[in-house]
Formats: sequence, C-alpha cells, structure tokens
Amino acid sequence: MSRKEVVKINDISKPVKRLVQLKLGDLMPLPPPYDKPSSEPPLTTPKPEWEETYVTELDGYIAIDLPWKPKTKEEEERLIQKFLEGLKKLTSRESNWTFLQPLLLSLEYCAKCQNCAEACPIYIASGRKDIYRPTYRAEVLRRIYNKYIAKKPGGDIELNIFTLMRLAELAYRCTLCRRCVQVCPLGIDNGLIAREIRKLFSQELGIAPKNLHEKGTVQHLKVGSSTGMTPKALLKMVKYLEDFIYEKTGKRIKIPVDQKGADILLIHNAGEFLSWPENVAAFAIIFEEAGLSWTLSSEPLGYDVVNYGAWYDDVQLARIALKHIEIARKLEVKKIVIGECGHAAKVLVVVADRILTDENRIPRESALPLLRDIVMSNKLNLDPSKNNFPVTLHDPCNMVRLSGIVEPQREILRKIAPMFREMEPHGVYNYCCGGGSGFAIMQSLNFPEWRNKVASRMKFKQILEAFKDVLDPKIPKYVCAPCSNCKGAIRDVLAHYRATELYNIHYGGLVELIVNAMVDLKEPYLDFLKEKKS
Repeated sequence: MSRKEVVKINDISKPVKRLVQLKLGDLMPLPPPYDKPSSEPPLTTPKPEWEETYVTELDGYIAIDLPWKPKTKEEEERLIQKFLEGLKKLTSRESNWTFLQPLLLSLEYCAKCQNCAEACPIYIASGRKDIYRPTYRAEVLRRIYNKYIAKKPGGDIELNIFTLMRLAELAYRCTLCRRCVQVCPLGIDNGLIAREIRKLFSQELGIAPKNLHEKGTVQHLKVGSSTGMTPKALLKMVKYLEDFIYEKTGKRIKIPVDQKGADILLIHNAGEFLSWPENVAAFAIIFEEAGLSWTLSSEPLGYDVVNYGAWYDDVQLARIALKHIEIARKLEVKKIVIGECGHAAKVLVVVADRILTDENRIPRESALPLLRDIVMSNKLNLDPSKNNFPVTLHDPCNMVRLSGIVEPQREILRKIAPMFREMEPHGVYNYCCGGGSGFAIMQSLNFPEWRNKVASRMKFKQILEAFKDVLDPKIPKYVCAPCSNCKGAIRDVLAHYRATELYNIHYGGLVELIVNAMVDLKEPYLDFLKEKKS
C-alpha cells in the first residue's frame, strides 16, 4: 500500500489479508550516513506458518505471540461477547479503579484535529500510515463503545473478528509515551486509550504478549524476578559484583543485603543484574563513597522493581506494587529508591500512589534526584576530563514527561561530561526510545524488526543528529540512557544499524559515567575507553 492510500476507520473490519503493508521507501528518511538504500537492512515478510497461527492481518507484524486466532464461528462469537463484557466493565465505576475518568473523557471528546498524529514518532516514522495515528485505534474503540455499550450516535462500525484481532494488535503499536496528550488542546489521552485496550484484552480475554505476562509478571510473582533470577542467584550475583568492583576500583566494597533499619532500600530493574551489572556496581560504588545507609533485599520481588502491569493489567500492577511495600516495611527502611528504570519509577511513585495508603505510604523516589544531590554536593571526587568524549542524553518518557524529573540528570552531565550535547527535541518534548510500554523486552517472532524499523526510528535519527559533527569512527560517543528498558531498545537499534561497529556509538546509564569520572580510578570504568587506550 503506498503512502497516498487512505485507510478509513471502517476498513479495520474488512476481511482482507493485510490492512497495510509497510515498505522501506515509505519510512521516514534517516539522516547521513544512513540516507542510502544500502545502509538500511531490508524488511521481511511473516512466515506462512505464522499467518495460520497468529494475527498478521494488521500490518504483518506480531506483538501478541499467542495462538489466539479463532478456528470456528463459535469461537469468534465467544471472543466478541467477552470483549463487549470487558468494555462494559472498563467504562464502569465499579470495575475501573485507576483511569476511568480520563478514559471516559477521552472517549467523549475528540476534535479530530490530528495534532497528536504530528507529535507521534511512530506515525511519522512509518511514513504517516493512517493506522498508526493515535486517533485511529481510539476512534475504533469510541465507535464500538457508542454502538454496543452507550447505544448512542457515532457508532458506525462493525465489530467482527477482524476488528477484534486488529484492535488487539493496534494496542501494541503505541509505546504509551503520551506525547499525543501533551499537544492535544482538549487533553485527550490516546495513549491511555491504547493502554486500556491492552488491559481489556488481558483481564477479560487472557490475551497479552508472553514476554509481558507469562514470562514477565507471572514469573516475577512466582520466582521473585521477571528474569527468573532466584534469591539464591541474587546472593551469588552480589558476590560477583563485589569482585567486579574490586577489579575495577581496587577497593573491597561490601554490598549490604537485608540490612534492617537502613535509610534506603535500593531496588533495581532485574535486567540490570543480567545485562548491565556494571550499572548495579556503579550504584554500590557511589553510595559507598557518599556514605549512605542503604540495602538491597534478597526476598523474592525485593530485588526486582519492574512492574509490567503498568503496560497492560491493573490487577498485576497492584499485586507487585503492594509486595514491594511489604518488603520495605519488613526491612524498616525510611524510603525506597528506584534505580535507573523509568516505568518502575512511574508505577511505584505515581500510579501506585492511589493504592499505597495508610501504613503502606512509604516514601518512594527515583534515584536521579538523589544522584544529583550526591554529585552537586561534592561528596565524590570527580575529574570531568575523564569523560572527555561526546555525550548525549536520552530522556526516558516515564521519568521526564510522566514523572517530571527533567533537570537532575542534566545538572550531573553538565558537571561531569564536558562534551555533553542535547538531542532535539529534549526534556518533556523528548521522543520515546521505541522500547516503551514493554516493546524493549518483546523479542518474539518478527516484532523486533517493527520496533527497530518504526518504533525506534525517530530515536535513532535523533542520535545521529546529535553526533553529526563527530561521526568519525575514531571518536567514541556515548548515549546516556538512565533507564533499563530504554537501554535495551537503544542497544537493539544500534545493533540493527551496526552503529557501534561502524561509527563508535555506545550507550549506557548515568551512574557509569559518574563512576568513570572518579579521580582515584586507575583504569576507565567504561570498557570502550579501554579499547581506545589499547
């Protein structure tokens, strides 16, 4: 389908093989040196066996990796009926305790001005495909609600199995970055509508990507971590980190675990332990040098602050948030500090606040303001010249736009990174990394290709533009992304375009840069600087 063709709202119910077909030439152009066709890895087509089992009728990509496509008319009718029952609950005061009012207002009022579309990185990156407009999926739900639930005008749509299957997939073509609501003159939250559609499918139909629910939340509650890391494995990891710190710094630092009465319970995204242990170690180094009273927890869920329920299911969100508070109360800490994880900070500090009342109201905060206070109060002996290479900052949506933490990380970078430069736009106007709302961990089937080609495309463009004057591969460059999911998405898009290999562009967190600037480190903390030195 060419970019000139229009996909109307009612087209979602048509029994066609594919509603849209992405083409490389339609996608938003990338800046040099990726402006030539040969620099862009090709698009693929879904395997025939996938089309038999999974929903490929939207755009050929599969976010929901469940074989839920109905085989009989009876199955179709059962799914449609359960969906309508779920929609009735979703729009009732008794059943939607989190976001009912903004959802109803967003369904009631929309001027169709399309300001949100021009603010959406996915819509722009796709070459302005109609189905990726923030208003498209919202209008589909709005018409279904008006026709089948509210019984009022404005419900010109057929709810058949094609509508249902495509709407489920459409809910996972949005990173929930909320850039759309930021520019809406009426405050319509199309990102929230996408999230509530996910919730409906999960809570009422049992349909959600495996990496979010089965391998995420369920494993988190059952084992103690979404990564599968057990408490016993956590203790082994702590020993490894202590040895790692000694190798890096020459100092023996004892990482406190289950220390009752500490000021701070520090909880990380468990992905840091497995993928980026240098981040967890850097926190320990900084907290030790700053003389803080802190601890980790070895109790299940006490060392993994991720909360995938934020992206698709309120029930799961509440279960995990309450468990984090229970652990903090048991350790008698004064507050919970959340490591470099944007969605976890937003969930525990902002969203879960409505259920954390009375004895559960323990102070909770992101680590970024605390790190700012440590650095700016000169508790660490830092030499900015150790970070004398180009650094740019990615703003995690959940920390910046959705939690209001904008300046602490910038104050740190201005002090410790002489060649710091901003992406444009930045701060509350930032673009999502492309891995938001769970996309960073959704690795099944062909979805990673869509994420790298479309969802992360705008961020990759920003990275290239931030470093356009220093793309020489002899110059190391660093994308600072103080969020675990953002790091995962940036890692994958850099690999997809071979940007590290070809142009020496690296990524990592904020604490690694802070530690790298410490005066008494004999060797660089960042491995790519060691490679440069050798």
